[in-house]
Amino acid sequence: MYATGNKKMLNMLILEILREYTDENHSLTQQEIIKLLDQNYGMECDRRSVKSNIMSLKEKGYDISTEHGNRLLSREFDDAELRILIDSVLFSKSISTRQAKGLIDKIRKLSSKYFNAKVSHVSNCPELHRTINKQAMYSLDTINDAIAEKKKISFVYNSIGTDFKLHPRKDHDYIVNPYQIVANNGRFYLIGNYDKYDNISHYRIDRMTSVRTLEEKIKPVKEVPEISKGLNLPKHMAEHIYMFSGESVEVTMLADKGLMDELVDWFGTDFWITEETKDKIKIHVTVNPNAMKYWALQYGPYVEVIKPESLREQIKQSISIMAKKYKGGRNYDIK
Repeated sequence: MYATGNKKMLNMLILEILREYTDENHSLTQQEIIKLLDQNYGMECDRRSVKSNIMSLKEKGYDISTEHGNRLLSREFDDAELRILIDSVLFSKSISTRQAKGLIDKIRKLSSKYFNAKVSHVSNCPELHRTINKQAMYSLDTINDAIAEKKKISFVYNSIGTDFKLHPRKDHDYIVNPYQIVANNGRFYLIGNYDKYDNISHYRIDRMTSVRTLEEKIKPVKEVPEISKGLNLPKHMAEHIYMFSGESVEVTMLADKGLMDELVDWFGTDFWITEETKDKIKIHVTVNPNAMKYWALQYGPYVEVIKPESLREQIKQSISIMAKKYKGGRNYDIK
């Protein structure tokens, strides 16, 4: 809030009023601005002062129209961009409901009251499945700083128990070399290297607590074989669709032609087709085998993994186990 009664702040107060009450379709007269200055800030002025301060703002580069009333035409973000930001917050699972509502309120203040009226339903939307970890946003900030400073981090890595609370997976802290933060399926992940090993690992940031930046410098990327030539993020994300760690392999599979939309959604255009019939396509994609197993089971009726044979066998075993569970009547004792 600006200090009220200070004439030196008059141009900033007028700018705030134009931001909140005007857009390309709504304007204010000088008299209406005077009334709002008094009503909102207890500031008294005359029309001449309003006009001179608006001209000063225009000279400073603000896109203000004075034809047929006064209106602020352009802003840092247009309404469509703000809507994208709000939707991104809404569907992020890595922040708590309270944090999401706070961020949305801040985003809404970047536009006029007319935009706020159009998105007023946002505050009444049903609760989405969000993280139970209230430290997640602070962890994200700490990790981001550690990456910038090229320093290691330590943290407690947790799983969710049947009491719906976080419980440490191990009795000691993880020490990790952080390299990159990525978003996948509404979650934030850290791509890093567990200090004891030479491979890349993925960690869900909303599963981390007690994140601390250490004084020790990170292990250089060139010393991590999997990314020794640098981290190609688009390629890495396409190969790790469920954020499983480990090296990728080339997978060959048959798929229904009707699955093309889903194939592009998951793998982008980083796969190639070598055979095509009226209904089927043979495709090849480089992907993490554990992730591919889950993907193939998800789209089971529409795909068949051909190679590698080891992955095909794992999928067959999973299908066999599933078939036994669903064969006949109920075969468990829990009621």
